[in-house]
Amino acid sequence: MTSLAGLIPAPRAVEGPTACGFVFGPETALWGAPGTGNTQRWLRSTLGAALGLPLPPGQEGAENTLTLRLDDTLDPEGYRLKVTAGWGVEITGGGPAGVFWGAQSLRQLLGPDAFRRAPVAPGLQYGVQHQTVEDAPRFRWRGLMLDVARHFMPKDGVLRYLDLMAAHKLNVFHFHLTDDQGWRIEIERYPRLTEVGSWRARTKFGHRASPLWEEKPHGGFYTRDDIREIVAYAAERHITVVPEIDVPGHSQAAIAAYPELGNTDVIDTSSLSVWDNWGISANVLAPTDNTLRFYEGVFEELLELFPSEFIHVGGDECLKDQWKQSPTAQARIKELGLADEDGLQSWFIGHFDRWLTARGRRLIGWDEILEGGLAEGAAVSSWRGYQGGIAAARSGHDVVMCPEQHVYLDYRQDAGEDEPVPIAYVRTLEDVYRFEPVPPQLTAAEAAHVLGTQANLWTEVTEDQGRVDYQAFPRLVAFAEVAWSALPAPAERDFADFERRMTDHYALLDALGVGYRPPAGPLPWQKRPGVLGRPLEGTPPNR
Repeated sequence: MTSLAGLIPAPRAVEGPTACGFVFGPETALWGAPGTGNTQRWLRSTLGAALGLPLPPGQEGAENTLTLRLDDTLDPEGYRLKVTAGWGVEITGGGPAGVFWGAQSLRQLLGPDAFRRAPVAPGLQYGVQHQTVEDAPRFRWRGLMLDVARHFMPKDGVLRYLDLMAAHKLNVFHFHLTDDQGWRIEIERYPRLTEVGSWRARTKFGHRASPLWEEKPHGGFYTRDDIREIVAYAAERHITVVPEIDVPGHSQAAIAAYPELGNTDVIDTSSLSVWDNWGISANVLAPTDNTLRFYEGVFEELLELFPSEFIHVGGDECLKDQWKQSPTAQARIKELGLADEDGLQSWFIGHFDRWLTARGRRLIGWDEILEGGLAEGAAVSSWRGYQGGIAAARSGHDVVMCPEQHVYLDYRQDAGEDEPVPIAYVRTLEDVYRFEPVPPQLTAAEAAHVLGTQANLWTEVTEDQGRVDYQAFPRLVAFAEVAWSALPAPAERDFADFERRMTDHYALLDALGVGYRPPAGPLPWQKRPGVLGRPLEGTPPNR
């Protein structure tokens, strides 16, 4: 698949481009139909600020105008971007999101300077070639999961990642807020979750086999107003924030804050602290009514803050040794007529599936929630390969494909030992580009249950923003094209064309301040001085 426009993700169709086009200048106006207000605000605050353009309000149909329209015959996230030589630019979307994604494509066509926060060449005018781009996404769920529990990312860093997602047309931010190593969201009725659960005394440095420790406290959390800001900021960019509260495993931070949540008939939970190691903690939630009521309270506050259809409950890697030893857990298994501890986890997840359904929401969890029977309305994040997703889809359940073998961005990018922390599978940029979210084993009806796909970035070994950038980019760019574009089968994909487009795209990442893993060899703009953003040669002045 070759993209003449050079856009990433690659659009479905491009007519043109030709050398003659439209030049943005101080008099270029902005007019938008009702329903396009958020894109108008974004264009003025982001694109206008970068290029030093006021983009004043204009008139419908006027020359020298950037026009935003809606057309419900298009896909809700689809758009048509039309650049008319000497006249103007028109973005038509099937819905408000489609208009916004069209604006993202326009920004790319304007070049790297459009990705900065202030003009670097005041007075320089920027042109776009005469062309028409028609586009729409393949999947409705194009996600990034960011783990802020292992290493906390301050709010501004989260907002920055929402901007990076928007620039690549990703639309679901899976917010992993709790784990053994930290609780990151304020819950008013349970203040010790952040007073105690958000800080650990020290941190393992490197992966779990590392002998090194960072001997200083680590922590942080988001206030309720921080969360409201993050959700609103994402919504302005047509990104849905899906929160994750991990149960019944990965819960040591919560148990350290409220020891009664643990299996007190097996261990002395009052001596537990927030975990400072990596791996899977044996300390899991007790399957008691008290635990259910506690987490109902947590989820009640969560629903106030997050309007998303889906609420993620984790459900992964729940070690059941304590349940096997616990008289309370064994009594619960007998009382419910369950076969074993897997059935107990299924009962636990099923409770919250019914609880969320009664409140108009949907539960989603990692593929371990299949063990013991899948809750009736649950969707599955398939991370242990494709099999969990295949089983769920064949049972009529919705699926988000995120197999660790393909889209875990904390995994190494090269086979050599010069990677910062060379863990797990080697997944190169090309490997990610050839990832296919829909397994060929599924029938068309079963494949319809694949909502989309998601890249996951766990942060045990990514201790700060620089390391997160290095692991995420440029592979997240390849993933974004897989999630958006109508690509051919993996073996038939034109990776050479993608690399060609990436050569220019690295300059955009540089302008955004992304600390990506560098490609081999210098990139073109690193060989010569000069301003990248320039008006097009042969472009006539706007009428």
